[in-house]
Amino acid sequence: MSQTDSAEFIAGYPLKAHNTFGFDVHAQWACRIEREAQLPAAAHDPRIAGLPRLVLGGGSNVVLTRDFAGLVLLVALRGRRVVGEDDEAVYVEAAAGEPWHEFVGWTLSQGLPGLENLALIPGTVGAAPIQNIGAYGLEMCERFAWLRAVELASGESVEFDARACAFGYRDSFFKREGRDRFVITSVTFRLPKAWQPRANYADLARQLAADGYHADGKEPDAQAIFDAVVAVRRAKLPDPLELGNAGSFFKNPVVNADQFEALKSREPDVVSYAQPDGRVKLAAGWLIDRCGWKGRSIGAAAVHERQALVLVNRGGASGADVLALARAIQHDVLERFGVELEAEPVCL
Repeated sequence: MSQTDSAEFIAGYPLKAHNTFGFDVHAQWACRIEREAQLPAAAHDPRIAGLPRLVLGGGSNVVLTRDFAGLVLLVALRGRRVVGEDDEAVYVEAAAGEPWHEFVGWTLSQGLPGLENLALIPGTVGAAPIQNIGAYGLEMCERFAWLRAVELASGESVEFDARACAFGYRDSFFKREGRDRFVITSVTFRLPKAWQPRANYADLARQLAADGYHADGKEPDAQAIFDAVVAVRRAKLPDPLELGNAGSFFKNPVVNADQFEALKSREPDVVSYAQPDGRVKLAAGWLIDRCGWKGRSIGAAAVHERQALVLVNRGGASGADVLALARAIQHDVLERFGVELEAEPVCL
């Protein structure tokens, strides 16, 4: 192992800049990973033997409720490149530490559409498959080819295809069984050559119409969709650099047809989306808003006044404050609608 592949540990490392809620917590130890070869050394250093580990990229999908008594691996791997193509698609690889939004913009600058609906989602490329991020009619798994990850116990690099990743709605193997066992180091995406716009999502369609598309047969290109998604997200969602948050805090719940019919009989205007398997996805933001939570707070933790799905740190809130707010919302939604809300972020 070269000197540059050794692991440098920092004791008492502040994590405020590494979680988008801006919680003022510390790690017992932290190690910045800039090369894949550093991971085995970091995982097996005697100073952290037996300690728990936490992998952080942009910290946009985690709620840290207290100081972390273990090792935090700060993934800072960078790089992006076209790695191949076939008759149907171009394959693009990005290192796990690449900022997601910048990567999406870069693919468009290379003339490679396909990820534009996922613009302005906070976090890194390595976090995207963990959460199977999705927005405005597209999920990441639809553009996924494969990823590489290092198993911390063995130090071996392993390739995962889509099946091995076990993608679900805002879910994957890496969010469950593989959590803190593997560190994703790079992700490869399959971008279709026969690109078709996805612009039917209501908010996106309205923004595109305001931008002059769909009139007189004028169709948006990928850059227009990217710009429209950015505009919609900026109008609805707070910037984590200005107001601490982790984006959408709750998953949209999915219920069976009988549950939905019973709910609709009581709430005729419930917002819903039929699913291919016959179930129905409900809009969590609508449920929360109907319970009167939009704009309300518990201490410095609050529900954003423009988007009920987003919980924010108004300044000085702790992770415990945000979880207390989340539990109060979950309780009220369950009481009124009989529907359980599940948090999107990992809560530690």
